[in-house]
Amino acid sequence: MLVRGILLAVQALQLARAVDLPAGSCAFEENTCSFDSVLAFRPWILNEEGHYIYVDSSFAKQGDRALLLSSDLQAEEWSCLRLVYQIAASSGSPSDPSQLNLYVRFEDESFDRLLWSANEPSDSWLIASLDLQNTPKKFKILIEGVLGLGSIALFEIKMTTGYCIECDFEENHLCGFVNRWNPNVNWFVGGGTSRNSHSVLPQDHTFKNELGHYMYVDSVYIKHFQEVAQLISPMTTAPMSGCLSFYYQLQQGNDNVFSLYSRDVTGVYEEIWKTNSPGNPAWNLAEVEFSAPYPMELIFEVAFNGPKGGYVALDDISFSPVHCQNQTELPFSAIDASCDFEEDLCNFYQDKEGPGWARVKVKPNMYRTGDHTSGLGYYLLANTKFTSQPGYIGRLYGPTLPGNLQYCLRFYYAIYGFLKMRDTLAVYIFEENHVVQEKIWSVLETPRGVWMEAEIAFKKPMPTKVVFMSLCKSFWDCGLVALDDITIELGSCRSPEKLPSAPGECTFEQDECAFTQERRNRSSWHRRRGETPTSYTGPKGDHTTGVGYYMYIEASHMVYGQKAHLSSGPLRGVTGKHCLAFFYHMYGAGTGLLSVYLKKEGDSEESLLWRRRGEQSISWLRALIEYSCERQHQIIFEAIRGMSIRSDIAIDDVKFQAGPCAEMEDITQQSSGYSEDLNEIDY
Repeated sequence: MLVRGILLAVQALQLARAVDLPAGSCAFEENTCSFDSVLAFRPWILNEEGHYIYVDSSFAKQGDRALLLSSDLQAEEWSCLRLVYQIAASSGSPSDPSQLNLYVRFEDESFDRLLWSANEPSDSWLIASLDLQNTPKKFKILIEGVLGLGSIALFEIKMTTGYCIECDFEENHLCGFVNRWNPNVNWFVGGGTSRNSHSVLPQDHTFKNELGHYMYVDSVYIKHFQEVAQLISPMTTAPMSGCLSFYYQLQQGNDNVFSLYSRDVTGVYEEIWKTNSPGNPAWNLAEVEFSAPYPMELIFEVAFNGPKGGYVALDDISFSPVHCQNQTELPFSAIDASCDFEEDLCNFYQDKEGPGWARVKVKPNMYRTGDHTSGLGYYLLANTKFTSQPGYIGRLYGPTLPGNLQYCLRFYYAIYGFLKMRDTLAVYIFEENHVVQEKIWSVLETPRGVWMEAEIAFKKPMPTKVVFMSLCKSFWDCGLVALDDITIELGSCRSPEKLPSAPGECTFEQDECAFTQERRNRSSWHRRRGETPTSYTGPKGDHTTGVGYYMYIEASHMVYGQKAHLSSGPLRGVTGKHCLAFFYHMYGAGTGLLSVYLKKEGDSEESLLWRRRGEQSISWLRALIEYSCERQHQIIFEAIRGMSIRSDIAIDDVKFQAGPCAEMEDITQQSSGYSEDLNEIDY
C-alpha cells in the first residue's frame, strides 16, 4: 500500500505556494492564471476560498466535458509537468467514476495528443508527474474533465525545467515520490524544523544548513531482521538514458544495505546500484547509468538487520542525458534494428549458401498480394522462383541486440501454398556465437495469402540476434513465405486490441474513433473483421494485424450508384501542410469509386482531394494526400457502389500527420490501377 501524507511530510493540501510560478503553472489561489475554460463546454469553477478549481457535477449529465486550456507554452529544455488532483466518487457509487485527461496540443497539428489519463477515485489529493520532451514547437496544455458519478478538482499545475525523477525534497509534495508503508520502518522528511528521530541526523545537502530538507530512514523502530523501507519515484513517461546521480549518508553502514532498483510497469525489478562500503560520515555522491526506454520507476530501498542499523539519508537526485564518467555504452537504436525492405536489407543478412530470402515486389494485380508497407513496395520472399528445395532452411539474421533489455519484436508474414503450415516460418534467438538457440515463435495454421502481424516479447541477459527461419521439409510440402515490416522496440508488447489508436490515427480495432455517419443502415459504412460475405471482392483481413477490424461498404446491400459517407471528427485548422495517410482495398470486377473530400467549416460544398475508380488490386494499397487548411474542417470518405455486387470497398489505418507527406504518390490516377501482367514478380 502506498501512503502519501504524514510519512512524506505534510499532506498535499498544504503544498507550498511559489509567488512567481513558471509558465504553464497555476496554484489557483485567486484566479486560473494563464488557463481558461473553453466556453463551448462546462466551466471549471474557482473555489471561493481559493486553493483549487473544480467541475460542478450537481446539475451535469454523465459524459459532460469541461475543458481547461493553457496559453502558448514552449519546452526548449526537458520539462516536468506535475498535476495535483482529486477524483471523488459520489457516495455509494464507486462504479462509473469521472475521468481526468491531459492532452498536448502542438501548434502545427490538427489533433490533440493524449499524454495522461486517470479515473481512480480517491479521498485525498494525488500527484501525477509527466515528462515533456524538449521541442522547438509551441504547444498548449489541454485538461479535460469527463463527468461520471463524482466530482473532479485540480489543486495545482506546475511545469518546471528538468526530469520528473529529479528531486531535492524542498517542496512539500516531494516531487511525487511516495513511501511504501511498513509498520516498523519508513522514509521520513528530515531537516527544517523536523526533529522526530532518535538519531543525530545531518544537515541537508542542497543548502548545507538546517533549513533544507532531505529524506531519511531510521532503524530505531526495527523489530525484525531484514526490515525494508522503499522510496518510489514517479514513473517515467518518456524514453530517457543517461547518468542518474544522488547524495547519500550512511550511519553504521555494516548493519544496513542501501540499494537502488528500477521497476517496469509489469513489476520486474532490476538492481542498478548498491553500497559496497560504509562510506564517509559526510554526504557521498553516487552515479549510476540509468536507461528507461519504456516506463520505469526508481526504488531507493534500505534493508536493516536490526535496531542498531543507524540511518540512511538521501538528497539531491538529479539526471543528465549524458553517460556517467567512464561509461561509453552505445544506446540501442530501434531504427537500426528494424526494416521495411524498401531500399535494401537494412542491417539484416543471410546465409550465403542456398537461394535464401529474395527481396521482391509485385505490381498491383488481382491474384498475388503486394507488400505490407504500401502495397506497391518490396518485401522478402523465401523459397522463391518456384524452385523450392526439400529440406531447405533459409535463415535471415537481424543485428546484434544488447543484453538485459526488454524487447518487443513485431513483423508481418504471409504464407502461400504449403500443405502443412506448422513451422514453415519460425523465429529463433541466437547468442552472438550462434551456438545457443531458442525458438521463441513459429507459425501455426493461418489464413493463406493474408499479411498477418506477429508480436513477440523477449529479454535475454546476453547480446543476441533475432533469426527468421523458413523451413521446407519435403517437395510436396513446399510453398512461399513472405516477410515485411520488421520492427524491434524496447519495452513490453501491448496488443493493439487493448490500446486505443495513437493520436491522429484510427485503426478501427476498438471502435470507429471520432468518425461519424449521418445515418446508419445496411448501405452505410460497416466495421468488420475477416472476409466480406461476397466472394471475389473485399479484403480477406484488415491491414493492421490481418485479424483486426476495418471499415467497408457491403455492395450486396446497396444499389448501383448508391453512396456512403464516413466523416472524421472536427480537425483544427493550422498553417502549413497536412498529410493524410490511409490504406484502401478495391478488389472486385464491379468496383465503383472511392473519393476523399475536404469540408471546411462554413462552406456548403466539399472539395475533392483524391479519387480512385474501379478495381485496383487484391492488396491493401497506401494513399498519401497532402493538403492545406487554416480553418476547422473535416475529411469525408465517400464510397460509391459499382455495377455489380462484387464492389466492396474498404479502408483502414487512417492517420493525420503534421507537415508534408514524406513521400508522395501520383494523385492524378483515377482509373483501374493494375498491371496487365497480372502475376509478375520483380526480383
